[in-house]
Amino acid sequence: MTKKITPDEVELIGRWELINGRVVGDETCTKIEELVANHFEEITSDQTGWDTLYQNPEDNRYWELTYPQSHMQGGGPPVLTCISENEARKKYELGGNK
Repeated sequence: MTKKITPDEVELIGRWELINGRVVGDETCTKIEELVANHFEEITSDQTGWDTLYQNPEDNRYWELTYPQSHMQGGGPPVLTCISENEARKKYELGGNK
């Protein structure tokens, strides 16, 4: 089981590795997948559908899942970044309290 996010973590950057001729995600990719699937609550996606906003119910921090290497297949490995409530409200056009 993957560890939960710690209070000092503010960005997780996944990497792809070539192992036995196959491209696989590293431990950080696995942690990101675990967090968004089992620990975080999905709030919404941006207009492109590529960036997704999550919230950690344990500390209420907002997390943005992105794929910033658009030149790679599927946008490349994932990046999970902690963003402020103001950034989340502005980019994802959130109203009231969430």
